Amino acid sequence: MATSALPYVYGVSRSLTGKAWRWRGGNMDLGQGNFSDGQDILRQILLARGVDAQDIERHMTPTLRDFLPDPSEFNDMDVAAERLAQAVLTGEKITVYGDYDVDGATSSALLIRLLRELGVDADYYIPDRLLEGYGPSGEALVKLGQAGSSLVVTVDCGAMAHDALSMASDAGIDVIVVDHHKCSPELPRTVALVNPNRLDENDLAAAHGHLAAVGVAFLLAIAVVRTLRNSGYFEDRTAPDLLALLDLVALGTVADVAALHGLNRAFVAQGLKVMGKRANTGMAALIDASRLKRSPVCSDLGFALGPRINAGGRVGESTLGVRLLTTQDPEEAAQIAAQLSALNEERRAIEAEVQQAAEEQLAAQHNRAVHVLNGEGWHPGVIGIVAGRIKEKTGKPSLVIAVDAASGEGKGSGRSIPGVDLGAAIIRACEEGLLVKGGGHAMAAGLTVDADKIDALAEWLDSHLEQAVVRASDNLEMLLDIAVAPGGLTPELVESLDAGGPYGVGWPGPRVAVGPVRLVKCDIVGTDHVRLIASGDDGKSFKGIAFRAADSEMGQALLHGSRGRRLWLAGRAKIDDWGSRPQAELHLEDAAFAD
Repeated sequence: MATSALPYVYGVSRSLTGKAWRWRGGNMDLGQGNFSDGQDILRQILLARGVDAQDIERHMTPTLRDFLPDPSEFNDMDVAAERLAQAVLTGEKITVYGDYDVDGATSSALLIRLLRELGVDADYYIPDRLLEGYGPSGEALVKLGQAGSSLVVTVDCGAMAHDALSMASDAGIDVIVVDHHKCSPELPRTVALVNPNRLDENDLAAAHGHLAAVGVAFLLAIAVVRTLRNSGYFEDRTAPDLLALLDLVALGTVADVAALHGLNRAFVAQGLKVMGKRANTGMAALIDASRLKRSPVCSDLGFALGPRINAGGRVGESTLGVRLLTTQDPEEAAQIAAQLSALNEERRAIEAEVQQAAEEQLAAQHNRAVHVLNGEGWHPGVIGIVAGRIKEKTGKPSLVIAVDAASGEGKGSGRSIPGVDLGAAIIRACEEGLLVKGGGHAMAAGLTVDADKIDALAEWLDSHLEQAVVRASDNLEMLLDIAVAPGGLTPELVESLDAGGPYGVGWPGPRVAVGPVRLVKCDIVGTDHVRLIASGDDGKSFKGIAFRAADSEMGQALLHGSRGRRLWLAGRAKIDDWGSRPQAELHLEDAAFAD
C-alpha cells in the first residue's frame, strides 16, 4: 500500500513515545531520492504552518515593514505615549518597574535605552524574587513616588496588580502598565494599561496576543517617538534608532517562549541581525560569556543567552540583567556577564536537587491530571524550570511550589501542555479563593498560595482540568514535515529547512523522518543522552542523539531492544560541523519499529 493511503505516516499509530505519526502538511516523502528544489521545500514548510498560498512571499523573509501594526490600534497606547512624551518634555523623573526574568529585563532595558536617547536618565526597579515575589508591590511603588518618581512604567507585570496599583494611584503616582499576561474583566487603576490580551481589545490588537512584553514595549517606543516627532521634539535633535533595539526584542521574545509567528517571527529574524552587529555593549559581553564563536542563532537565545540573564533573577541579584543590557562600559559588561555565567552554573546545581526531590513525589500522583509538587526549602528561583522538566517527563501540566516554613506561604510556577490553559485556571483559582495571587498565560503560570491550601488547590486543578488533559493526551501526535532515506539527510537539506526560520513555539522547527534504518551503534553519552549511528538500506549512515532520553521508554528500546530490527527515526535535522566538513545529523525526538 502506498504511504499516502495509510492513516498514519509509515503506519505508525503508536511510536516509542506513544504518539501517532502524521504529516503536518502534505505528504513530503522524498523516498530514496534527494531533494532538488530547496524553494519548493520552503514553500511547503510555510504552507504547513498555516501561511496562505497568496502570502508566501511575505513570510519567506519576515520584515517589520510587512508585519508591524499601527501601535494606535491597541487600547491605551496613545494615552501611554502621550503621558511618556509629556514626562520627557517636562523632565519628570521616570522609573521603569520590571519583572526579574528575561522578558522583564529586556523590556526594562529597551525603555531605559530609549529614554536615555530622548534625554531622560530613567531609573529602574526590579523586585527581588525571594523577598517581594512577582508583580508590582504597592509599598515599592509608593516608595518610588516618595523618592521623586512621578511616573512609573511597569513592564511584563501589572495586569492583575489591582491592590498595588490602587495604592500607587491613591499616593498620586501615575502608572503605565505594559504587559502581555492574561487580564481579568476589571482592570486595575492606571493611567494606561497596554496589553494585547485585554479582554476589551479589538480584533487587530488581540491578534497580537502572542507578543512578549518586550514586543509590546517596542510598539510603545514607536508610539512615543511618533508623538514627540509630532510635537517638534526632533527639530534640533536626532531621533532614536528604534531598529537598534531589536536585539533586546528578539532575546526577550524567544526566552519568554512567545509564539514565533507573524510579528514575533519578524522581530526575531531582524533582531538576530542587529545582535550580530554587537552594537549593544552588554549583549556583546553576554554573547562572549556564552562562549559563542559566531553570531547567535535563534536557539542560542533560549539555551545560552536567556538562561544567563534569568540566573540573576533566579539565584542572584535581580538587577544584573538590566544593568548588563543598559551599560555602555565594556569592563563593567564583562564583569556582569561573567557573574551571570557563574550564577547560571549555580542555578543548574540547585535545579538538579529540586528536580530530584520533586520526581520522588511523582509516584504517588500517577493518576492525577495535573502534577502539584511541593517542598519546604526548595529554591523559588528554579521551580519554573523544574516544572517544565516534569511536564516534559510526564506529558501532563505540572506545578512546582517552594514552601517557606516561616511565612507559611508557597511560591509556585507551572508549565502546561498544548490544549490545556493553565493561566486561565490559575486566575479562576484566585477568584475561588484558593490562592493569595496568581496569573499567567496558557502555557505557563505563577502563583502564591497558603501552604495549608496546597492540597485543596491540587484537588481543584485535577478536577477542573482533567477533561482538558485527557483530550490533549488522547490526541498526542508527532507531526512530520518531510521524510528521507539516510542518503537524503544532507547539509543542503538542513539549509533549506532552516530557511523557514526562525523557529520556536507556534512556528515549530521542521521534523524529519529518516529510515528505515538499523542501529550500527547505540550508547549513553554524558549523564543520560542516547547517542547512535544508524545505517539505511541505501548504504548511507548518519549520527543521531536523543537528549535526556536514556531512562525513557524510547531510550531503553534503542539501547536494549533494537538489535537486528529496523526502525524509523524522527527529529530535527542539524549540522554537525566538528569534522573536516559539515555533516547532517538527527536530534532524535521519536522512533518506531519498522518491522
